Amino acid sequence: MNAGIRDSPGGPSVTIVSTGIANTASVVAAFGRLGVSCVITDDAGEIERAEALVLPGVGSFGAGMQRLGECGLVGILRERVENNQPTLAICLGMQLLGSCSAESPGVSGLGVIETGATPFPSSVRSPQFGWNRVLPEGGFGVAESGYAYFANSYRFTSVPEGWTAAWGEHGGRFVASMRRDRVLACQFHPELSGLWGSGLLAAWARGDAGLEPRVPIDGGVAC
Repeated sequence: MNAGIRDSPGGPSVTIVSTGIANTASVVAAFGRLGVSCVITDDAGEIERAEALVLPGVGSFGAGMQRLGECGLVGILRERVENNQPTLAICLGMQLLGSCSAESPGVSGLGVIETGATPFPSSVRSPQFGWNRVLPEGGFGVAESGYAYFANSYRFTSVPEGWTAAWGEHGGRFVASMRRDRVLACQFHPELSGLWGSGLLAAWARGDAGLEPRVPIDGGVAC
């Protein structure tokens, strides 16, 4: 598959990996409101050349890694993140960056972060569906906390050296988002997280050194 959506010719653009297990329509719509054009593709060459890349994901860890393997994207994505090229990983896309997941025992992830996804404890509802507060730590790039929309059964509880995090609370502290330079991984769905999430997308797409959710790129929603 290789579908192009270009709402802002000559303006900012992002490439979205077509994983086959993600609803990319909401991601495209969110960027479109910011005046950012999108190209959806599973072509390894396009993904390797992408200036800014989004790795979305909904569904199981095993199915996600299988799809990336079938498309020849495992090495490309691993190298891209290791080189800190502009990359945004969303929901399952964030978990795929890890070494493994309890959801799919025996399946290796991309392994660019040395941690595995584990389930929420039985004391809380799982999956976690709905809004939860995101608390950034110093250096993450966002000074103010915000509320974001989550839909997940598994999560990371630690971040490796060299990454900064924003945290959530659901049966204990978990990683809501992590960042290293231009690589941003969100367990929540920024595209569904109102003004705060929209501003975060705008800041990432602009390439801001900080990620303050403030002014959109091209006359979109004010944040």
